[in-house]
Amino acid sequence: MVDITQKQSTHRTAVAQAVVKVGDMATIEAIKNGTVPKGDVLSMSKAAGFLGVKKTSDLLPDCHPLPVEYCGIEYEMDGLEIKIIITVKTFYKTGVEVEAMHGASVVALTMYDMLKPIDKSVEIHHIKLLKKTGGKSDIDKL
Repeated sequence: MVDITQKQSTHRTAVAQAVVKVGDMATIEAIKNGTVPKGDVLSMSKAAGFLGVKKTSDLLPDCHPLPVEYCGIEYEMDGLEIKIIITVKTFYKTGVEVEAMHGASVVALTMYDMLKPIDKSVEIHHIKLLKKTGGKSDIDKL
């Protein structure tokens, strides 16, 4: 693990995404109507994403445990795609990019798990960092 003891705490933000693509509009309708047999896909996936963000340092050996002070998860549906947008914020010595991407991944995997009984064509795409602020460098791909 990298030594961050000499770094200054700053306000850090990261925005990441993942895209879940389903095979049929009936799957999107089942999500919207709450008729997926495993339950409320959007709510369950959001809860799993919060846990994914908070548990990142438990699963990725080089990540520092850090105080997550905000996590927001939003969905954008467009045709057969569900875009997951996750924002993570902290005031700390290191950034939250990996936490945001890990959270987006966990949301997408939860969706996959919940949808696989009704749609064998579910795919996960485009897990990536969209924006990062704080620290030495800012990145904005939005």
